Amino acid sequence: MVQNKTKPLSKSAKKRISKLKSKVSGERVVGPKTDADKKVKARGRVKALQTKKVKQTARKSKTPKIKFKPGDHVVYPTHGVGSVQGIERETIGGNDLHLVVIIFDNERMTLRIPTNKLEASGLRAISSQKVIDDAMTTLKGRARVKRTMWSRRAQEYELKINSGEPGSIAQVVRDLHRNVGQPDQSFSERQIYEMALERLAGEVAALDGTNLGEAIEKLEQILREE
Repeated sequence: MVQNKTKPLSKSAKKRISKLKSKVSGERVVGPKTDADKKVKARGRVKALQTKKVKQTARKSKTPKIKFKPGDHVVYPTHGVGSVQGIERETIGGNDLHLVVIIFDNERMTLRIPTNKLEASGLRAISSQKVIDDAMTTLKGRARVKRTMWSRRAQEYELKINSGEPGSIAQVVRDLHRNVGQPDQSFSERQIYEMALERLAGEVAALDGTNLGEAIEKLEQILREE
């Protein structure tokens, strides 16, 4: 009796049969990835990352919208009233920043604040008429001088001045003002008084559309009436 031996299939034949089965079943045959496939996939990932980076850079370089425009008067707590010159773009440490440029004529200085730090810096618009009117009412009040060491009071006065709040600054002006017949101010008292007076006058001048000298005269007139 003769037995028929089946000849084993070659690799190419097995591959053809597998493809035919996949066509019938609708399945996709995925073979082992070659080095070429891996390189193509890697190039695709690199391209995707580059595209993402370009989009992010485009978003960063876009000039942000801010509520201040060139020519606006603004108040920076520790420097007083200044005017916005414009917005500059600058790259610092690889970061694309937009800076609000502010000029303080009274102090002869220029300040640049990143747009993403405006709120934290305390920069604000000029106070409303009501806020300034309230400060004028404070000036007309009676001086309240604490019976503590001058060094302690001086620190408190400076904190009020650097708060940038018209009402707090008006308190300093009121408490340190001296009319005729009252004891003279010490040198340090005079310095703090003049600083507070100029800060408050700067905001009054910006609101009234006058100059600093006229605003100082207006405030001192109110003080003399008391």
